[in-house]
Amino acid sequence: MKILVTGSKGQLGRELTRQSKDFGFEVLAADLPELDITDLIQVEDMVEKSQASLVINAAAYTNVDRAETEQELAFAVNTTGPANLAVSCAKVDIPLIQISTDFVFDGKKGTPYIETDPVSPLSVYGKSKADGDNKVRSKAKKHIILRTSWLYGLYGQNFVKTMLRLGNEKESIKVVADQFGSPTSATDLAETLLAIADKIQNSSTVNWGTYHYCGHGVTTWHGFAEKIFEIARKYESIKITNVKPVTTSEYSTKAKRPSFSALDCSLIKKYFEITPEPWQKSLEIIINQIYSDKRRMK
Repeated sequence: MKILVTGSKGQLGRELTRQSKDFGFEVLAADLPELDITDLIQVEDMVEKSQASLVINAAAYTNVDRAETEQELAFAVNTTGPANLAVSCAKVDIPLIQISTDFVFDGKKGTPYIETDPVSPLSVYGKSKADGDNKVRSKAKKHIILRTSWLYGLYGQNFVKTMLRLGNEKESIKVVADQFGSPTSATDLAETLLAIADKIQNSSTVNWGTYHYCGHGVTTWHGFAEKIFEIARKYESIKITNVKPVTTSEYSTKAKRPSFSALDCSLIKKYFEITPEPWQKSLEIIINQIYSDKRRMK
């Protein structure tokens, strides 16, 4: 099976490319400048010439705060891009897997969101992703929309890497303690996406639609940071001694974020037999790999 992965230079795209061989898949990795998903002609040409059996769209505009001032770019990448991919996939009758986000919800529910809960994004980023999901639903019958949350991994910039850096630079930092969600390893997410691809390849019936996948369990950004430092201390002596919990109102950002955006992952277990790992276990694996990479580079 050949899979076209867009956004292949990002943290998820690189994981998909790395793990594809384990599943016996051939991956065609595409990203800027060779593929701009906001350009329909480019997308149609790439999808057709690739002769791929499936497209996974890992390309996205993910700077939540900057999106508030770069609205046009955010909607181009997160709405127009998926629409172009959906049209192009439908044209050659192949499935599209679109990555979505917990930020399509407003966080007011207070319990983990299920796939059919109404969306009500608080930010430009969330709105652009929700609109992109709707475009995919309307333009490609064969689609999987996979919502995830609080993504981190070995590649690119993310919360875990930022905390590890700050842990060696500062003695004290402030981290928001009243936003709740589920950290998700890009390694786990990529494995999940490839398992879905395998199911698509080998099953005569696929339950197309929207699914949730994130690390199992709920924490806050503060709890997430505390766990990162707890694990990091197993590998080195770090400078930080105080992680001060603060409220959202005390930590001002341009974009509003949902106060509770944990996702219920029951549906993906039912239809794809995929069960998320506890977020703490996956975090330990990633941090171990980060320190292993550091040791090899010395």
